[in-house]
Amino acid sequence: MKGHIPVLHVAGEGLAEAWEQSLITVYNEGCDIKTEYDQPDDLPSKDCSMTIVVNDPLAEPMIHKDLPGGILDLQEYVMEVLDGIKDHFIRDPDDPNDTRWEYTYHQRLFEYTLPQMDEVYNQIEILATKIAQVPYTRRAQAVTWKVWEDTTCYDPACLQSIWCRMLEGENQTWHLNTNVRFRSNDAYKAAFMNMFALAKLQERIAERITELSGLNVKLGRYVHQADSYHIYGSYLKEFEKRFLGAIENRSFEERTFRYDVIKSMMDAAVPDILAKVEKM
Repeated sequence: MKGHIPVLHVAGEGLAEAWEQSLITVYNEGCDIKTEYDQPDDLPSKDCSMTIVVNDPLAEPMIHKDLPGGILDLQEYVMEVLDGIKDHFIRDPDDPNDTRWEYTYHQRLFEYTLPQMDEVYNQIEILATKIAQVPYTRRAQAVTWKVWEDTTCYDPACLQSIWCRMLEGENQTWHLNTNVRFRSNDAYKAAFMNMFALAKLQERIAERITELSGLNVKLGRYVHQADSYHIYGSYLKEFEKRFLGAIENRSFEERTFRYDVIKSMMDAAVPDILAKVEKM
């Protein structure tokens, strides 16, 4: 309907398949709309509200070759989100001349703070503890938004929340189901790395719940929701040539990596990544 932002839905067995389907769908069915970042000659972006269902977040092939950056960039991003290796990049809010980052997801999820208060909230630990105590709770979530900062800052958090709930399957196995919500998500240049890192966080939460409860916890479905899921007009032609061209000319196996094959290479890069970040 004219004037209505499309609400689109895709599903895939694994991360690579689901992400690829989401890009094809927003390109074909999304609306044309401008953004606050457009240059005068940019085409409008392709945009929608998107729900992506990943049935098995650990299914192979797990990694899409057309992810932004390379494999080592993906490893660095996972460490940024899960381990906080770039938390020292965050600016001092009391220093108007400090031009470092407004936030990191790790800091918002693991070290959430309130102004003029000493409490630091590890929301992921709180979430895991709550589920370990009450597996079916609906209250296990972590949020990033700071209304006193993010409504006026230049670069507010895109990821808004993580919500988890468990459901018992067969043979006394529990499945951790996870929903994540973004207010804004760059579909082509960011979403795959977001999804991969957050699926790895889902895996870490499941391991922590197992430690706390003694339950056998595996990963359930991962749902990735974005209020604005977009392909920017500034690189729409690149997307058509590179991404859509690869779909036309290569098989799915040729467009993806198996994580279990390249994991050792990614793990081996950890010391070099830490050394690089320390110097930055």
